[in-house]
Amino acid sequence: MDKRGDAEIHTYQQELAKEKADTKSYDEYVEENGKRFYVPYHTVREVIFSGVSKEDLRDTEHAARLQYRLMLKDSILFAKVEFVARRIKITFNPEGADNRKEKMSLQQLIEFLAKEGVNVDQKQMQQRDVDYYNEIYKYQYNPPSIREHPPYGYTLEEWRNGMKAEYETHKQQYDKAKLDKFHTFQKSYVLEHPELAEELGIDINAIKEEEEKKVSLIDKVLKKDKAKKKDEKGFWFHGV
Repeated sequence: MDKRGDAEIHTYQQELAKEKADTKSYDEYVEENGKRFYVPYHTVREVIFSGVSKEDLRDTEHAARLQYRLMLKDSILFAKVEFVARRIKITFNPEGADNRKEKMSLQQLIEFLAKEGVNVDQKQMQQRDVDYYNEIYKYQYNPPSIREHPPYGYTLEEWRNGMKAEYETHKQQYDKAKLDKFHTFQKSYVLEHPELAEELGIDINAIKEEEEKKVSLIDKVLKKDKAKKKDEKGFWFHGV
């Protein structure tokens, strides 16, 4: 039961309507080649703080804790604290971005770092806008064209000139054998549980006929093999 008064409910509904009106222009989809892709962000911000002092970034444990605490914030997409390079790289959802996600200003980010004991120099700071769909979404969901690496000990040229084709052939053979094995199991399982055949729309009689043909073919091969062995004359070897 809602115990709020009429005035409170009315105020809440007004705020909800205002928020909806402010964000209704935001389109959460990107269209490419006739396909629609859901993207939570359009443009985000990447900032790199270089030359972080050794006094602030004390050791690797401190750097790891800082990276973890940065990633806990909803407005931060990625964070990388490089202890050796004395550099902090952060991708965050900036204030004023056209999306409905949690946002953060650059000043708030700098203040957060200061609370963690890291005072960054804005003169050694680099920042840029990042197209989320083209630079992040596509990289995550279409990796083969971007992350092609040869096996350890081989060059990319050796991998592309022969090794890749051989690997793909073996992979296709392996995938086919794996699929055939699964189909064999699937058929045997359906034969053991005929009630599933009707539920899944599988013709159990066709499976039985196929299995019987296989058994008869195996029997024929075995009979021929036995007959051949029977006709062969053996001999005894007597040692001296």
